[in-house]
Amino acid sequence: MTKIVIVGGVAGGASAAARARRLSEEAEIIILERGNFVSFANCGLPYHIGGEIQERSKLLLQTPDSFLARFNVDVRVMNEVTHIDKTAKTVTVKRLTDGSEYTENYDFLLLSPGAAPVVPPIPGLDNPLTHTLRNIPDMDKIIQTIQMNKPEHATVVGGGFIGLEMAEAFHRLGIPTTLLEMADQVMTPTDREMAGFAHAEIRHKGIDLRLKTALSAAEFIPNMTVASEDAGQSDQHQHLEGKLNLTLSSGDLLTTDILIMAIGVRPETRLVTEAGLETGPLGGIQVNPSMQTSDPSIYAVGDAIEDADFVTGQPTLVPLAGPANRQGRMAADNMLGRNETYQGTQGTAICKIFDLAIASTGKNEKQLRRDGTVYEKVFVHTASHAGYYPGAEIVSFKLLFDPQSGQIFGAQAAGKDGIDKRIDVIAVAQRAGMTVAQLQHLELTYAPPYGSAKDVINQAAFVATNIMKGDATPIHFDEIDHLSDNQLLLDVRNPGELENVGYIEGAVNIPVDELRQRMHELPKDKEIIIYCQVGLRGNVAYRQLVNHGYKARNLIGGYRTYCFAKA
Repeated sequence: MTKIVIVGGVAGGASAAARARRLSEEAEIIILERGNFVSFANCGLPYHIGGEIQERSKLLLQTPDSFLARFNVDVRVMNEVTHIDKTAKTVTVKRLTDGSEYTENYDFLLLSPGAAPVVPPIPGLDNPLTHTLRNIPDMDKIIQTIQMNKPEHATVVGGGFIGLEMAEAFHRLGIPTTLLEMADQVMTPTDREMAGFAHAEIRHKGIDLRLKTALSAAEFIPNMTVASEDAGQSDQHQHLEGKLNLTLSSGDLLTTDILIMAIGVRPETRLVTEAGLETGPLGGIQVNPSMQTSDPSIYAVGDAIEDADFVTGQPTLVPLAGPANRQGRMAADNMLGRNETYQGTQGTAICKIFDLAIASTGKNEKQLRRDGTVYEKVFVHTASHAGYYPGAEIVSFKLLFDPQSGQIFGAQAAGKDGIDKRIDVIAVAQRAGMTVAQLQHLELTYAPPYGSAKDVINQAAFVATNIMKGDATPIHFDEIDHLSDNQLLLDVRNPGELENVGYIEGAVNIPVDELRQRMHELPKDKEIIIYCQVGLRGNVAYRQLVNHGYKARNLIGGYRTYCFAKA
């Protein structure tokens, strides 16, 4: 009989346990979880704090009793594994309820310890009003602080998924919020110009967003006016009531009533390093495609491991629930005699930011540039469904690809509707090895309430293949502010748009519908840099000009991309 011991009972560990039982009724399966809960929806924690998920119980997907009843898995919460003996194939376990210890042997050990929030060595962070958010107890503490301290202001440090979701949660609770981000953008899986849509939405909702700003120090000022006949109750209130004086890298001072540190996570690898298992160059647990560590009897999955980047094959850290669940399932297969291999992580992700969604898959431009990869990019901004049907929203879509082979490197999208659909399509196309030329031929659902005859994906592919064939010569938003005397900027929108929407200084305005009659006004000895609102009319103008012997380039994504890149 195979004995499987699993360390960590959330996404990867719980999936592995359930899969192992479905494959074998004979296997002995034990989950050791140092926390109070297993199989909880950690991605839902901010939404319960903000009140969108009202019932706390909805976050608890399984309990030890339900796991036992359905899967016959021995789940032991408040049991922390403190040591691994590879040679003896045992783990030392500490019962956190009473401090006692015992030893458990295994045939196969699965490590799913996850990743812990990074808390930098900033002076003053060890105080009762500063929180991180990883699990149910963290969530409960934040809710308790909100209830007892009744914050009139909240501060969130970090513009990743948790930071953005917590800023929205505070906003839903009516608490004025400051969001600090040390980089020049939130949502680092996306590029700066796509994050601009998030910046605009965050500020539109009244959040005090401060980019390129870090937290330097915090000082807890307790509220000494609390009085109660019950000394114990008074002590509890004394610990929770007060304010924080924050010093920012900009030199500004900020007073706040609750502080959330959400600057990222780091793989939990203490057990692994102490056991002599190998870690990778990024600090995560090193595994092979079968999810085995350097010890073939020990597997590892989830946020703690380094897996292969789907595009480059290089090690990467991707703390997402989807990969963790699939890896757990695969590890269970292999521990029970099957031969499954993990096919790499694309990092497909989406985040709700108030009324906006931002999603991405594959590599972003920052990563491609860092790796020295030759790439091209296109932007399209088009309706989520037929524009004449009510409720259409703009989908802003960015596609990154190899200009020679057409290999899809990655994509990003922002908007209020249809964002998940488009990124999911690209994630599937990328995994299937499709090229941008093949994206032209995708036959996606169309009816006026749901899509367009030429979907966003098709349109991006048309633009990309135009560039690859030489039918279009692009210029990008980051080049517009650095034009030379040998270039002339041409705005082909209607004059009313310039008044209502704005324009780029120094541009000559000739509407596209007048261009044939007024082309003689443009000099042939200069390169004409064309722009319109989203790039479509610009392409029409570009073709007219080059067909008449002009040298020209079209601003890909148009004025809309240019504006949001600066947001």
